[in-house]
Amino acid sequence: MDAVADRNPDRGPAATVVNTGPYALGYSEGEFRRLEFQGDLFRDLTEDVLRRAGLAPGMQVLDIGCGVGDVSLLAADLVGPSGAVFGIDRSKEALDIAKRRAAAAGRSHVRFAATELDAFSTGRKFDAVIGRLVLVHLPNPAATLRRLLMCLRPGGIVAFQEMLPRLARSIPEGPQFRLCCQCITDTFERAGSDLDMGGKLFATFLAAGLPAPQMIAAARVEGGAQSSVYDYLAAVLRSLLPMTEQVGVATAAEVDIDTMAERLRSEAVASNACIMLPPLVGAWTRLPSADLTASTTFGRASRSVSHQRRSKPIGATDTKQGPAPRPGERA
Repeated sequence: MDAVADRNPDRGPAATVVNTGPYALGYSEGEFRRLEFQGDLFRDLTEDVLRRAGLAPGMQVLDIGCGVGDVSLLAADLVGPSGAVFGIDRSKEALDIAKRRAAAAGRSHVRFAATELDAFSTGRKFDAVIGRLVLVHLPNPAATLRRLLMCLRPGGIVAFQEMLPRLARSIPEGPQFRLCCQCITDTFERAGSDLDMGGKLFATFLAAGLPAPQMIAAARVEGGAQSSVYDYLAAVLRSLLPMTEQVGVATAAEVDIDTMAERLRSEAVASNACIMLPPLVGAWTRLPSADLTASTTFGRASRSVSHQRRSKPIGATDTKQGPAPRPGERA
């Protein structure tokens, strides 16, 4: 175990970033269960961002990278039956679960479709484009957002939530927590994920041509034997484990995944540790509305004319009398 914890991620070939292409967490049944677990764990934090962003009854919403449907179903609750949610993901297997969950919940206003984001196109217009923990896996998040703006109506909402995995903390910190978190972050990083995506949302929105977003960060903070955070962290590492071995972070024997959750729990309980999961950073903004765009253009023209009228020093008088100036000419 110590050998894994003491590895220097900046030394030697093991630190090379691998362009793996596939989703680092995989598409196993265990991963789909983990996504549902994660959806329950972070539901209130995501709901807060979507409410702040302005999701409301009657809206048409596009959820990208929807997985097993947690954010889509949450958005469906916010827009109600008078609205609609369309979730897209590359995994047909994940979407089969999402469809079953939507049917079981009686959410007939939610639809799902399997597609690669780069291949997605539609003539349909949405009131909002949303996503959680999806931009981190994209090679060019700003370009993806810029292309998705074609699906938005004027005044439409763009709202995303991403994580800052390196900021997970245990106080006090123990070796099991350090081992688990280092394996998770090293694997994501070497698989090509941008672990700073939560902190890059502001710049990403601007690079996509969006207005500057409003932002907020929040995290789950827990402790004690009954907390679910130990199971959550172990589940993340379990899904990552094939990639963890592939990119040379650790072997399955070194991780001993079947005992990881209980080791984390025992360590935390023994020291009365406070466990802080990585913060989720939410960012949201709106496209200019058609009316606002027109009024802004008119306002700029009005201010320009007003500025020209004021350009002459106060108290100045004309020395020549002549024809009135044409519009746009100086007096």
